[in-house]
Amino acid sequence: MPSPTDLTICPPRSPRVRLGGYVILPRMLDKCRATLAGKNGEYSYNCPLDQYFLKFAGVDPEALQKQVAAGLRDGGILEWIEKNQKHHRSAQEIEAWSDYMNRRAPASIEQRERMNQYQSGAAKNREDITTWFDVLDLDDFASFGGPA
Repeated sequence: MPSPTDLTICPPRSPRVRLGGYVILPRMLDKCRATLAGKNGEYSYNCPLDQYFLKFAGVDPEALQKQVAAGLRDGGILEWIEKNQKHHRSAQEIEAWSDYMNRRAPASIEQRERMNQYQSGAAKNREDITTWFDVLDLDDFASFGGPA
């Protein structure tokens, strides 16, 4: 199934979804495609979350966007990344990084307050929201009509 390109009617894929072992990448590609189509809504390509992947892999966001604009689908983009990335990572490094990102939680009081602000819009009384990916998934779900 192709990735969504209209993020005004549905959210991008969860940051937990993996492509080539990388978390964040499928979500970033959804946002890139929607941005190119002028349908990104509240989502931004090359946002701070995307930059975690871009820095880890060593990928230029403008060069990646050109490949997406050329019509490459997820598999083609992954091949392009593997050929053009500055930081060639082993499968074990990708797995460890993706696992870390999946578990990443606020590391300071300031970050916890920021997470609480994000969460308060969707479900401030939920105690099971502990990671940044939890907050993003909850916000995406609630923003498109799901119960918090």
